[in-house]
Amino acid sequence: MPRTLITSAIPYINGIKHLGNLIGSQLPADLYARYRRAQGDEVLFLCATDEHGTPAELAAAKAGEPVADYCARMWAVQKDLADGFRLSFDHFGRSSSPQNHALTQHFAGRLDANGYIEERTERQVYSRADGRFLPDRYVEGTCPNCGYDRARGDQCENCTKQLDPTDLIDPRSAISGSTDLQVRDTKHLHLLQSKLRGELGDWIDAQDQWPVLTTSIAKKWLHDGDGLQDRGITRDLDWGIPVRRGPDPWPGMEGKVFYVWFDAPIEYIACAGEWAEANGLGEANWRRWWRTDEGADDVRYVQFMGKDNVPFHTLSFPATLIGSGEPWKRVDYLKSFNYLNYDGGQFSTSQGRGVFMDQALSILPADYWRWWLLSHCPESGDAEFTWDGFQAGVNKDLADVLGNFVSRVTKFCRAKFGESVPEGGEWGDAERALVDRLQGATAAYVRHMDAIEIRKAAAELRAIWVAGNEYLQAAAPWTTFKTDPQAAAMQIRLALNLVPFYAALSAPFVPDAARAMAGAMRLDATPWPDDVAGALTALPPGHAFDVPDVLFAKITDDQRAEWQDRFAGTRS
Repeated sequence: MPRTLITSAIPYINGIKHLGNLIGSQLPADLYARYRRAQGDEVLFLCATDEHGTPAELAAAKAGEPVADYCARMWAVQKDLADGFRLSFDHFGRSSSPQNHALTQHFAGRLDANGYIEERTERQVYSRADGRFLPDRYVEGTCPNCGYDRARGDQCENCTKQLDPTDLIDPRSAISGSTDLQVRDTKHLHLLQSKLRGELGDWIDAQDQWPVLTTSIAKKWLHDGDGLQDRGITRDLDWGIPVRRGPDPWPGMEGKVFYVWFDAPIEYIACAGEWAEANGLGEANWRRWWRTDEGADDVRYVQFMGKDNVPFHTLSFPATLIGSGEPWKRVDYLKSFNYLNYDGGQFSTSQGRGVFMDQALSILPADYWRWWLLSHCPESGDAEFTWDGFQAGVNKDLADVLGNFVSRVTKFCRAKFGESVPEGGEWGDAERALVDRLQGATAAYVRHMDAIEIRKAAAELRAIWVAGNEYLQAAAPWTTFKTDPQAAAMQIRLALNLVPFYAALSAPFVPDAARAMAGAMRLDATPWPDDVAGALTALPPGHAFDVPDVLFAKITDDQRAEWQDRFAGTRS
């Protein structure tokens, strides 16, 4: 059985994520995980909350909660929303877990022993008003690269340029807003990524199947300017993983924690340990996914993330794995995404702009959002969410094509033949032509899903739905029934068999609707239809079915206008 390890970029704990975050990592990762399971793979699909660093501290302070309590509460919120969107994680972990503490400290000790850690004195921003150093996101200001006036001290949200707090123009404290800032000396550990430039470059060059977006970003960071830079891996913060060499203290680093971008990717591995413990499994069960000397050499590892995360996952995290000198599994395929924009602007968690996951589920079921987001996902360039586009996509694809087909077939059969599959005669030329058409379209759909070409896969799936509608319209069993009830019965028998066929193919995109379609056909499961002709004879004459409720209700103009107005501002 093939084994596929899938990780989604882990979301920050600081609040509920918006739809741009969802389509940028977790949702396409879930699509692929569901597809690989349907193909018979053994899948381990992991995600977690990213709970350390300034985002967590600032959000907790704003909420008036101790940071540990805030993180625990928000983990539960994010887990519930992931369930609401039917994200089928095998485990949804926490970067604050004991497993991640131990593993992060282990990697730091290994890197230090192998000569890839160096203690350096550096100049950092100190706020006299706050009485503390202000690492990364505690400093805001104007980006020196693009002029964005709300850039953070680790990265500009607008142009994605990686920054240090001292790079910002007109910096201010994110805690108090004070501009009474000084630059003072402080000691920190640096990961000597530059010493691994050659090995990282060779590895990236060998990934000739990666998306162009991924490799272009990785090579830009590797070669532009002075090339790959050494990076600080510690911070002057209270909340985080204490700096230690494995189980041993690290003299001079007392009171410091590891930088969130050092420990967060390590959580992918630690999350597997959490999964094993949660399921009563031993250590060998998770190591077989991550250690190439313990079985992971036959695992295909696929990562999903937005383009702003690519540098850390193609350079910094691999540098950690390589520098450890241990046989850890590295990513085989890294699927990266551009940005989904919102109605003429940007989605933004920090600014509360856009539609957020809880708001989305409060107005429509998950499948509506899943289909539109996946069928418009920002693969080859940035995409844009508009309410007009969303309404049109839902109504035309889900209601008019898929939902309408299932409703027409089941209701007509109930009216003319009862609630069981009729027998009728043998297939004719039109039916054989439909099977040939669907066999080719299904093969194309599989190719796109295998290649993780999501928009192309969605377009092919829609074409498969359309083929059934066009057959039904051309066959017109409601007319045929008047002169040849046996022929009409055969046409409806084939059309009813399309329902579980559609359920199987559609399940990665719209799992609730797929379950409803299978349930209406009184089936517990719908196996992947490798043989279309066989799949379209799977329901024998006499097999009972139910007429399902409306699969997809159309979005009215009034609803669209009301939602567009409701979400035109910013979330408080």
